[in-house]
Amino acid sequence: MSKYHTQFVCQECGRVSARLLGKCPQCGAWDSMVEEVLAEPEEGKARSLRGITAQSKPTTLNDVSLEASERLPLSMAEFARVLGGGLVAGSIVLLAGDPGIGKSTLMLQAALSMAERQRVLYVSGEESERQVRMRASRLLGGDNQGRTNGFPKALLLVTETNLEIILGHVATVKPQVLIVDSIQTTYLDGLGSTAGSVSQVRECASQLRELAKGSGITVFLIGHVTKEGVIAGPKVLEHIVDTVLQLEGDRFQAYRLLRSVKNRFGPTSEVGVFEMREDGMQEVANPSEVFLAERLVEAPGSAITVTMEGTRPLLVELQALTSPTHFGNARRTANGVDFNRLLLVVAVLTRRMGLPLAEQDVFANVIGGLTIEEPAADLAIAATIASSYKDIPLRAELVLIGEVGLSGELRWVGNMPARLREAAKLGFKGAVIPRRRKQSEKLPEGIEIHEARSLREALALALMAVK
Repeated sequence: MSKYHTQFVCQECGRVSARLLGKCPQCGAWDSMVEEVLAEPEEGKARSLRGITAQSKPTTLNDVSLEASERLPLSMAEFARVLGGGLVAGSIVLLAGDPGIGKSTLMLQAALSMAERQRVLYVSGEESERQVRMRASRLLGGDNQGRTNGFPKALLLVTETNLEIILGHVATVKPQVLIVDSIQTTYLDGLGSTAGSVSQVRECASQLRELAKGSGITVFLIGHVTKEGVIAGPKVLEHIVDTVLQLEGDRFQAYRLLRSVKNRFGPTSEVGVFEMREDGMQEVANPSEVFLAERLVEAPGSAITVTMEGTRPLLVELQALTSPTHFGNARRTANGVDFNRLLLVVAVLTRRMGLPLAEQDVFANVIGGLTIEEPAADLAIAATIASSYKDIPLRAELVLIGEVGLSGELRWVGNMPARLREAAKLGFKGAVIPRRRKQSEKLPEGIEIHEARSLREALALALMAVK
């Protein structure tokens, strides 16, 4: 007979305590402890689902079969590239993002694509069958009433939140791909907590992982995020899965970035770019050209830099505006750039370049809703601020790449040849970069290189001559 015991779990960080605490000692959240009743498994009863296919036993690496090592094809090229080239059989993937960002749309679109080659089971715990049907009709460009044979027959839909019933459907249907929307709505009857709690998310994800590893089914989980922007549920959820994908973007902008945060089968920090349209997520083959399409040439406070998103170089436009402050303390507003990097660049411009920015409000913005975190954009940020303050445009044919040090020096950044090749491909004739550490370092031809040792030298090269 099973034994029961009670524990208290923090719903913010997953900290377990034997007694009720008003404040979590780990994350500091108040009133976040929830009581949970757990049943210890009966003696001799296995919990692992891997026993479905075979009894686990130690083996040598030479005896491990690699027959299923090839990736399953995926017609969405951007999605496949972020995953590392395609689907891996037996992997479990977590897709997270803000509400309304397009998670369900992207996964349903991927399900329609995958169902052309393999059987897919789409489990919806948040929407009815009719709602999913209406979205699928919109994605395929037809009307939801008139379609009878237009959907792939290998795509099966079920609305369910009970994990035991879902596993029963999996055993009956035997799909190659399982999509669960979402993990926060799935629950196990044996646990006393509600769906979405730390214990429910942890146990449901663990059982789905065992299902994937034991049967070779590729499992996709859609996850929610908290108001702070982190994935909801315990941190162990990100450790359980093989791949964590983050769908980012401004809901008021059309572009979405699918970012790989963790990937056991491919590169991390890889990014796919999509455009949200009425008929679903459309892949953007050349995002640099799209982000520069509405650029106003020779406008003060505007510069182009090249940022690396995974292995892909992207050309983005940075803008800055300085305005005399009407209050005691000048404001610093950053949109798309790291706030601390902005403060650092403003301090260097004030101390090393002599710009009186203490009396100026400074606003920095990245066009297109992108977010730049790497220090390679420091030079472009500094140039746009100086250009706006002096009201002198920057040379339109130049890209600015480099990290700014506290002494006003420019420092080298990685992947410089790839950045310069992307700039040359889009028609830029020159680039201002830090001085090379070794003159033997090979840089691509077809673009004029201007090397600068300090921020002062770089601004002298980048600012247009005053007529």
